[in-house]
Amino acid sequence: MVTAPRPITIPPVFVLSSGQCGSTMVSNLLNRHPRVLSLSECFSYLGAVPFRFRHPTGNWMWKAYSRPRIHTRHMVRGRYEELLYPLDAPHTRFTQDNVPPILCAMLPHLTDRYEELFDALEPVVRGQPRQPIADHFRYLFEWLCQRFNCTVWVECSAGSLLFGSRLLHEFPEARVIHVYRDGRETAVSMSRHYLFRVIVTTVKVASSRGIDIMASFKRKAWERTSPWLEPVTSVCFNPDRLPYDKVTLADFGTCWSEMIEIGHWLFGHFPFDRLLNVKFEDMQADPDAQLRRLIRFIDPALEDEAWLREACSMPRQTPSKFAQLAPNEQAALTEACRPGLKRLGYPL
Repeated sequence: MVTAPRPITIPPVFVLSSGQCGSTMVSNLLNRHPRVLSLSECFSYLGAVPFRFRHPTGNWMWKAYSRPRIHTRHMVRGRYEELLYPLDAPHTRFTQDNVPPILCAMLPHLTDRYEELFDALEPVVRGQPRQPIADHFRYLFEWLCQRFNCTVWVECSAGSLLFGSRLLHEFPEARVIHVYRDGRETAVSMSRHYLFRVIVTTVKVASSRGIDIMASFKRKAWERTSPWLEPVTSVCFNPDRLPYDKVTLADFGTCWSEMIEIGHWLFGHFPFDRLLNVKFEDMQADPDAQLRRLIRFIDPALEDEAWLREACSMPRQTPSKFAQLAPNEQAALTEACRPGLKRLGYPL
């Protein structure tokens, strides 16, 4: 019989971001904290399908966690840095075609015995009754907190501004850490990342057909329809057939700026105790001050000097990719990013 985990009293936190802006760094920093359960890329690999039913059974949830779909396979194909399951290592159980969503990053981020943990989770998940989808996730995360002796969970997924409304709808008690970076640097990084090339190219192709995908993320109806539209979108905008050569750096800048506006619509009105803005450049310049802000926001009782000393050594200055662009590319990208840069207070 599976013993119910103890309830978590500290409200959960979502690290929401455009991606390619330092959110993975924040997730890795929190992963070093002995009492914070850092959940990496849980929802990015699962996609919207687990939210298809409002009151699923435990058996259905295990299928959602353990069976890859089109969305998961496309993400795995990109082999981007957040993929932690060693697909090419000898004696691995799963391949690129069948690796379970929660094994792509979430479980390997927590332990090097991730396949053992995967097996231990199956009876825990299957044993849950039919209940609201958020309660399934809460039970899973609380069980993991108890297993790793943590007192709070923090989830971080790439590009989470695009599905943040779904998460905050299901977890109304959750707080937000918004991680952001100069959009021009972010756009250049996005342009070299498979997942974001797929996203931006899909957005551009859809726009040419009169479909405004980015605007849909700011509609309440999206929370209900996205789980059903995801597989349709994957077929209609097949990543293998997208015209990647038609997309410019400015398109990535425009997409980034629209994501920042989505974030402002989503949590710009939150009070200070529900929202913490973390600027990537500030984290690089003064990691001690920013990490203290970060951990105090999660819970002041979690301040840990040993963790701070270790974590402060992790952020590194990175050379500007934007500065390496030709002047005409810089001008076009700055113009594309202008709304988002202005919103976040960056100089133009």
